[in-house]
Amino acid sequence: MCITKMALHVAEIESNPPLSRSSRSKTSTSKLSDANSSTSSPYKDSEFIFSNSTNKFSSGSFSSLHESLPESPRIFDFSEINAATNNFLNKRYSASSSTPSWRCTLRGKDVMIFQRKFHRKIKLQEFRDRFYEICRSHHTSIIELLGASISGEYLYLVYNFVNGANLSDCLRNSRSPNFTVLSTWISRMQVATDLAQGLDYIHNKSGLNISLSHNHIKSSSILVTEPLFNARICHFGAAQLCNEVDWNKTVEKPTNLRCNGEISTDSMNKVQIKGVRGYMAPEYKSSGVATPMTDVYAFGVVILELLSGEEPLKFKFDRRKGNFVRVSLIESAMAVIEGDNDEEPQGGVALEVGGRLRRWVDRRLKDSFPIHVAEKVTRLAIHCVDVDPSKRPNMAHVASKISKLYLESRIWSNNRAIPAGSSVSLAPR
Repeated sequence: MCITKMALHVAEIESNPPLSRSSRSKTSTSKLSDANSSTSSPYKDSEFIFSNSTNKFSSGSFSSLHESLPESPRIFDFSEINAATNNFLNKRYSASSSTPSWRCTLRGKDVMIFQRKFHRKIKLQEFRDRFYEICRSHHTSIIELLGASISGEYLYLVYNFVNGANLSDCLRNSRSPNFTVLSTWISRMQVATDLAQGLDYIHNKSGLNISLSHNHIKSSSILVTEPLFNARICHFGAAQLCNEVDWNKTVEKPTNLRCNGEISTDSMNKVQIKGVRGYMAPEYKSSGVATPMTDVYAFGVVILELLSGEEPLKFKFDRRKGNFVRVSLIESAMAVIEGDNDEEPQGGVALEVGGRLRRWVDRRLKDSFPIHVAEKVTRLAIHCVDVDPSKRPNMAHVASKISKLYLESRIWSNNRAIPAGSSVSLAPR
């Protein structure tokens, strides 16, 4: 597999992203010479792909990138990305997502293209190492990164297209709130198991020379596929390749930790953190430093979503107080396990954990789940969202526990009579 020649736009960065024709027309494209027909000087490790000081890419440095990479990753010519997306005029794949994306065909392969912005300048050698390492990572629970292209200050990541629906939509369909494709306990345990194994691979078993965390774990970044409801993790490697954090401009950081992207600094050197409410660990909100433990926290929140079907945070109207009150999924789960003093007794008798769980777990499961397994999964999830990161389990431990609970669930499911003729589908209703 040959690495293609790369076309880079060398121009002053416009204030608008390169999605419109007008902005792209101002950017001149210069194709780099073929490595087999010309001799280009090797890049220097100290040179940068993107520099905030000049807002320009170094085409001379990039000319040798395709020569130095192994055969598996692909550096796509930007003209290929342009043609595949019809000059970015094709309808975006998800209108609700904050990250522009397009489903298209590239070199005969069905792919997803995501547009992301370089947050900080990155050394060419560092980008090369990250790109190669991430592209050679393969796991059944992770959607494969096929390659990338660069134009202006934007990075276009090309992932293999996988047909399915994101977990958030599977759990909460505004058109059919009483329906969910994940209508059985074993289907939800399958999702939890795949997610745990995928994160365990990222943290501990990839064999890479760089320390990785996903940094974007949430229900909308997890894809559920038919027919067995396997889960796949999206956007693997995006945070590292976009260099979302500049260590020299953020708050004081512990050693051997990696920051999440979407952090910026103003002239007063204050840290501004952008993330999804409900998934951010307390230490991340205060410092902006993302670690495997912040992934564990987000994983715990997703498991609580699987159990209850509810959003991590929401507001509901309290008739007694006459205003809207914040409802936290973590707090409600802890009340179920530890007991809530404000809870009204049923028939004058306080409910035990099992009774509280049956009221809290998603009612669309129709009370058909092993209560002892549900309690163990809930306790594990609460352990993952401990406010003290040192008390959270690592993903190796979590994946092992989830796998055992999945087997218990499978035994329970096999012992139950399965209704004949029942079926479900991810298709629109």
